[in-house]
Amino acid sequence: MGKIVRVDMTAKKVIVEEVPEKYQLLGGRALTSQIVHDEVPPTCHPLGPYNKLVIAPGLLSGTPAPSSGRLSVGGKSPLTGGIKEANAGGISSQELANLGIKAIVVEGRPREEGWYLLWLSPEGAELLPADDLAGKGTYEVTKICRQRFGDKVGVITIGPAGEMMLAAAGVTNNDPEGNSSRYAGRGGLGAVMGSKRLKAIVVDSPSIFDAPLKDPDRFKAAARRFADILHQHPVTGQGLPAYGTNVLMNIINEAGTLPTRNFRFGRFDKAAEVSGEKLAEVAVARGGLATHACHPGCVMRCSNVYPLPDGKVCAPIEYETAWAFGPNLEIGSLDIIGELNYLCNDLGLDTIETGVTLGVLMEAGVIPFGDGEAAIRLLKEVYQGTPMGRIVSSGAAAAGRIFGVTRVPAVKGQGLPAYDPRACKGNGVTYATSPMGADHTAGYAVTANILKVGGYVDPLKPEGQVDLSRNLQIATAFIDSTGLCLFVAFAVLDNPEGLPTILEMINAQYGTSLTAEDAMEMGKNILRAEREFNLRAGFTRADDRLPEFFTYEPLPPHNTVFDVPGEELDQVFNF
Repeated sequence: MGKIVRVDMTAKKVIVEEVPEKYQLLGGRALTSQIVHDEVPPTCHPLGPYNKLVIAPGLLSGTPAPSSGRLSVGGKSPLTGGIKEANAGGISSQELANLGIKAIVVEGRPREEGWYLLWLSPEGAELLPADDLAGKGTYEVTKICRQRFGDKVGVITIGPAGEMMLAAAGVTNNDPEGNSSRYAGRGGLGAVMGSKRLKAIVVDSPSIFDAPLKDPDRFKAAARRFADILHQHPVTGQGLPAYGTNVLMNIINEAGTLPTRNFRFGRFDKAAEVSGEKLAEVAVARGGLATHACHPGCVMRCSNVYPLPDGKVCAPIEYETAWAFGPNLEIGSLDIIGELNYLCNDLGLDTIETGVTLGVLMEAGVIPFGDGEAAIRLLKEVYQGTPMGRIVSSGAAAAGRIFGVTRVPAVKGQGLPAYDPRACKGNGVTYATSPMGADHTAGYAVTANILKVGGYVDPLKPEGQVDLSRNLQIATAFIDSTGLCLFVAFAVLDNPEGLPTILEMINAQYGTSLTAEDAMEMGKNILRAEREFNLRAGFTRADDRLPEFFTYEPLPPHNTVFDVPGEELDQVFNF
């Protein structure tokens, strides 16, 4: 069932292989992490010939399952030095699944100069020269590829940051309207793609919802039921469809866990000016969209289209980005945030890592806190590849070392996202222990800590946080393998029919009989493989800790520190 497209960049050959039995029931993160575990030497250089870039649609991608179009990208991270999976929306996951492609594995490295494009279509796979795309931003590359291959194609590409192999570079996908803005951003996997001298992958499928189904009627009934479950939940059926992910801004600010001024404070006095409510108001007034689907078949529509004053369109400004370039830098202007977001999209940079890096550079006095124009000027230097441009694109940990800053909010070399671990301690456990480095999506404890979804665990106390994070990390690893958007978890955690309905769709598609226990075992197996890779790469318990300033600097307004004991953190993966 399905095929693996293996791209040998040393020999310039594309080989199409049958999927081994052990990979048949793996998809998304389960497949990318297992292939990386099986084929990549853990001690290899992330930008060298022995690392591999693995791209995989989820188990349910390419079907009518609601919100199932997420694409996983994996490899050894140049940012963390460990295993990495990042995922994104867009149209490429469903197109790959409809071409019967289970995974793309890019390996080796060309011995000579030159850039390449991989074209995938019903006729097969072909590696084409792409020197004419070198140096171009992702918006222009995507436009050229859609003109050349058709406006329905999926375009997976990197920007100048990826070409320069900078550690904060991501891999972008276009959304249904052609915007190059759906990022597998975290961990520097765009630099890995750049090291292979692969500028773009074009996926040309005539359909997006026709992946084979063993029992179509059973599948369609389950898909309708799952859509109802999502529509009925207040977060996935009301909050996200109304204001997108940035609906969180005011909520997290009110909770006192909004990292402000490089994680010095838990509230920002201008949070309302950069909130989802304000974004929706401005976007609609300028002819944009308050909410928008990042991939076909999404029923939550939590993205947006934000027109900038100069006529450019930023699609989207997500909550994490609004925070990274807003409260984190003490910037209270959506237009400044949108401009920084647009530049990152075009350059091919992870907005979270770039925002955290700018915060460290402001901490160092390179530019002042609150100076949005200075941040824009600094980011534009990446196009020229100046030393400062390279620093801002190499991650917060690197910037901290270069400028002697000790208050660097990063774990395993990856910058912390938009929830302070001193006032959302479940997320702090996830940041500390996830094999991915600091990653909110790896075990989103905001659900129970702040939103009271799936129960409640007091965010200000250490008790119960390890169990919460462990269970969420296991469940999330499974969800990341299905191709479903992580936000379905809100409804699944509150509705006892959620997980059985997901399994009903998988079983109807593949003719299997997976149970809830099987799903959780898949999640555990993913984490075991990722942890084993990192251990063989040289990681120790010392890497499963937050930066020390979180343990002794109280966070206003609650004036709490992160106090989950280290011996408890060491028990997260005791399964």
